[in-house]
Amino acid sequence: MAATGKKHKAGIILLAIFFVAGFSVQKNIGAETGKPGPGLRQMEKLTRGVIAINQGQGRVYVGWRMFGTDPDDIAFNLYRSTGGGEAAKLNEKPITQSTNFVDEKIDPSKPNSYFVRAVMNGKESEASAPFTLQANAPIQQYVKIPLQTPDGYTPNDVSVGDLDGDGDYEIVLHQASRGRDNSQRGMTREPILEAYKLDGTFMWRINLGGNIREGAHYTQFMVYDLDGDGKAEMACKTADGTVDGKGNVIGDPNANYVNRNGFILEGPEFLTIFDGQTGAALVTTDYIPPRGGDGSGWGDGNGNRVDRFLACIAYLDGERPSLVMCRGYYTRAVLAAWNFRSGRLTRVWTFDSDDGTEGNRAFRGQGNHGIAVADVDGDGKDEIIYGACVIDHDGTGLYSTGLGHGDAQHTSDIDPDRPGLEIFSIHENPRHPNGAELREAATGEILWGLQLRDPGRGLAIDIDPRHRGYECWANNTDGLYNCKGEKISDSKPRSCNMGIWWDGDLLRELLNGVTVSKWDYAVGTTNEIGSALNCASNNSSKSNPCLHADIFGDWREELICRTADNTELRVFTTITPTEHRLYTLMHDPVYRLSVAWQNVAYNQPTQPGFYLGEGMSSPPRPKIYLVGKGG
Repeated sequence: MAATGKKHKAGIILLAIFFVAGFSVQKNIGAETGKPGPGLRQMEKLTRGVIAINQGQGRVYVGWRMFGTDPDDIAFNLYRSTGGGEAAKLNEKPITQSTNFVDEKIDPSKPNSYFVRAVMNGKESEASAPFTLQANAPIQQYVKIPLQTPDGYTPNDVSVGDLDGDGDYEIVLHQASRGRDNSQRGMTREPILEAYKLDGTFMWRINLGGNIREGAHYTQFMVYDLDGDGKAEMACKTADGTVDGKGNVIGDPNANYVNRNGFILEGPEFLTIFDGQTGAALVTTDYIPPRGGDGSGWGDGNGNRVDRFLACIAYLDGERPSLVMCRGYYTRAVLAAWNFRSGRLTRVWTFDSDDGTEGNRAFRGQGNHGIAVADVDGDGKDEIIYGACVIDHDGTGLYSTGLGHGDAQHTSDIDPDRPGLEIFSIHENPRHPNGAELREAATGEILWGLQLRDPGRGLAIDIDPRHRGYECWANNTDGLYNCKGEKISDSKPRSCNMGIWWDGDLLRELLNGVTVSKWDYAVGTTNEIGSALNCASNNSSKSNPCLHADIFGDWREELICRTADNTELRVFTTITPTEHRLYTLMHDPVYRLSVAWQNVAYNQPTQPGFYLGEGMSSPPRPKIYLVGKGG
C-alpha cells in the first residue's frame, strides 16, 4: 500500500559503525564533548547512579552508570567504606569490561557505602555520590519508596525526571480512583499527581480537580526539562479547580462541568506547566485544540472520541525539547507543539487533519492508543509517529499509510541490516491485508505484513539469537516471525505486552504486569524468571507496571511496581552481572523520549534508537550535551 504525504527527504544519514559480535567495550564513534553546539541535544547530567543490593552470605551486587559523553577508554575503580577509616578499593585493576561488580567480602553488621571513581588517562576523577547499605540491610532486590496514597486511590503510572537538579531521578506518580474508559459512563474522582524522591521524601501533590476525568486516555503527564535549567518540569491538561503543589487554584474553584453521565463536555480547558521541584503552576494557557461544542466534530457527541488525548516530548529543532499535546485519533487528529523557554510558553505549530490543508485529510483516523518519537528521516530533528502516520518536525504531514487505528506500535532499528529505523504496528479491524506490519519509518513503505483481525497487542524485541534483528508477533499471530517477516516458530511467547533488559545477555526479556520471563527459543516455551513480590499491575487487562526504565545502575532497566496494599512503590533492579558495557540508555535520545511517553494511554515499552540485541554493533555515540549538576 502506497504512503501519501511529502516526499521522503533524500538519503538517511548513517553513522559508520564497527560491527563486533558480543562486544564489551565501546569503539570510538565521534564522541561529543558534552558542551552545547550545533546539532547537539540537551540531555540530563546525571550522577553515576550507584546502586548496591544485598544478596546475603556476605555478597553485594553493585552497579553504576556510564555516560553517553564518557570517552571510550574510560575505566572505573569501585570503593567500599564502612566508616571510620579510608575506603577500600575493591578491584585490583581498573574495571573496563562492565559497569557492575559483586562484592563478596562485606560485614553485613556494619553500614557499607559504595562509590566509584572514573579513571581516564591513568588518573582518577572525583568520587561519585555514594550508595549506602545500612547495617543488617534486608536481603531484597528493590528500593522501596513509601507513599502517602490518599484514601480510595491506587498508585498508577509513573514518570521520572530530575526535578531538583541533583543528578538523580525523582518519581512523578499518577494516583487514580474510579477511573473510566471514555466509552464508559460513570463518575470518577479527581486525578492526583505526586512527586517523591527515591529515598521516599514526599515533594508535592497536584489535584487536577473534578473537571478532569480519571482514566487512561485523559491525563497524559510529561516530565522533562523543557527550559534547560537542569530541573525537569511537569506538563499536563488542567481545568477549573486544579490545585497546584502550593495550594493555588487554577481558574474557578467552584465550577462543575460534569454531566449526569460523568463526562465533561463544556467549560474551559487548559494546559499548565508545573515547577518540578515544588509543584507550583508556572504558566497556564488554553488547551489546543478545544473540544468545540459537545465534541461531536470528533466522531460522536457523548464524550468518547473527543477526549482521546496523547502527548510526547520531541526535539523539533534538533537541539532543545518541545512539548507536543494531542487530541483525537479515531477521526480528526490535532497536534499542538509548544516551547517553554525563559518562563514563557509559546506555540510552535499546530497540525490538524481537518483544517483543509492539502493532503492533511489522509492523516484522519490514523492514530493509535499511543505515540512514539524519533528522527525517522535523518535530518537531526524529531518526527512524531502518530500510529499509521508520521508528522514531520515542522508540523506538516510526512506521510500517512492509510492503514488506520491500532493498539500498539514499536519504533527502533528492528532490522539492523536495513538503513534507518523501522516501525512494527498492529491495526484494529483492518480493511486491508496488513493487520500487523513492518514498515520503513522514513517513508512508510510496507516491508511485510500479516493478515490478522483485530490484534489487541503486538511486540517487537530480540528474543532469539539465531535470527538477527528483533522478533515480531501479535497476540493472534500463528507463531513467531523474524524481522524479515519469515515465520521462525509455530509457537510464540505467552505474552506480547512489554519487554525489559534484565539478565546478563543482550536479548530482551518479556515483561507482563509485574512478572519477568525468558523465551526459551530452543524449545519454544516461556519460562518465568521472577515476579515482583507482593506487588500488583495496573490498568486491568493492559497489565503494565508503573514504569520500566533505566533509572540507575548500569544500562539495564529497573521495574517500578506498586505494592498490592498501595502503600509503597518498589523499584526492582537486576542483580545479574554482565560483561556487556553500554552507556546509560537514558542518554540515547529515542530511548529517553520513550520513557517520557510511556505513561500515555496504553503503555508501551521503551525502545532505543539503535539495534540493541544479539550480534549488535557498538551503539552510536549520542549527539548530546549535558545540563545539570550530576557527575
